[in-house]
Amino acid sequence: MRILQPAGWSEPRGFSHGVVVEGPGRWVVLAGQTGGDETGNYAPDLAAQVATALKRIVKLLAEAGAGPEHIVRLTWYLTSRSDYEAAGPGIGAAWKETLGRNFPPSTLLYIGGLVDERAKVEIEVTAFIPTA
Repeated sequence: MRILQPAGWSEPRGFSHGVVVEGPGRWVVLAGQTGGDETGNYAPDLAAQVATALKRIVKLLAEAGAGPEHIVRLTWYLTSRSDYEAAGPGIGAAWKETLGRNFPPSTLLYIGGLVDERAKVEIEVTAFIPTA
């Protein structure tokens, strides 16, 4: 995977503008993961929900034989701009713990709500595992 960073563009923080994936391999597409735990409970704060969603993503990727380094795209659906802005440090810590220094292309959208009203975030993932 090659990160796209045109000359003269400021380097983004926490994501990439784009990537190029070449060669044979397998695509992994995950449904949106919310911050609900295995029993369906949700933490009240956004940072904790993001941490849970990212842990779910890593677990699903492992089922496919992939890791965070294989993520080529994330789409975030968030229910509150102010919650997201306030949760920045906690989200950064959760990212570092689960995804490390991988910063794939990401899109963040603010929406009116998710199917489960307790959910504050849902994250979709596309990954690519190159053939060795």
